[in-house]
Amino acid sequence: MKHTRAFTLIEMILAIGVAAIVLIAVNAVLFTALHLRNVTTDAVEAAAPVDTAMTFLKRDLACTVTPTNGTSKYLSGSFRVGSLNSAGIAGPVAIEFYTATGALGANAPWADIQRVTYELKNSTEVSGRRDLYRSVSRNLLSTTATPDVADQLMLSGVDNVKFSCYDGAQWQETWDTSDATSLNTNLPLAVRVDIQMNGGGRANPAPIELVVPIDSVSRTNMVLASSTVN
Repeated sequence: MKHTRAFTLIEMILAIGVAAIVLIAVNAVLFTALHLRNVTTDAVEAAAPVDTAMTFLKRDLACTVTPTNGTSKYLSGSFRVGSLNSAGIAGPVAIEFYTATGALGANAPWADIQRVTYELKNSTEVSGRRDLYRSVSRNLLSTTATPDVADQLMLSGVDNVKFSCYDGAQWQETWDTSDATSLNTNLPLAVRVDIQMNGGGRANPAPIELVVPIDSVSRTNMVLASSTVN
């Protein structure tokens, strides 16, 4: 009688046990990889709006136009910071200034200078939440009292936004170049932006801070003496 060789019951149990251990290890690695991918995706998606808002803020402030007068009827209006009113915008704005970031186009008869404001508005999606908006006015020579304003959503879920201006010695929370009685009739040397995001029921995250130097040439307050010719 010929004897055929085969696996014993113990060998089969050991093989199944080893295979089960390998499958458990592979499943743990795959689960960890999927969890890491989801966490990374959430972090990237959460950081994308913040990066976009910081890019707009930095570009707008860096291209600030030097004010020449205290009215918005000209292409170079005032630079104002604080809780203030702005034409065409309901509610207070945190900052209003003129910047050369307008996109030129063949179908838009506007220059590159535009009036930009940043303000918080009540969210249209979540009750009790506020969002950061960027409002732009392109037609600066409009004859109407209420200019056309285009709103752009920058960040959702913002508790507070604050702009501070550096005068060379200290940071000031208010600035108005249109106020003849103020010493701040020129542009600040730098602008600091502090944005406090909503923690969504958890502990509030650390505020987002951005400091942008202002390189525009400031106007002078010196009065030039005029000579008359007899």
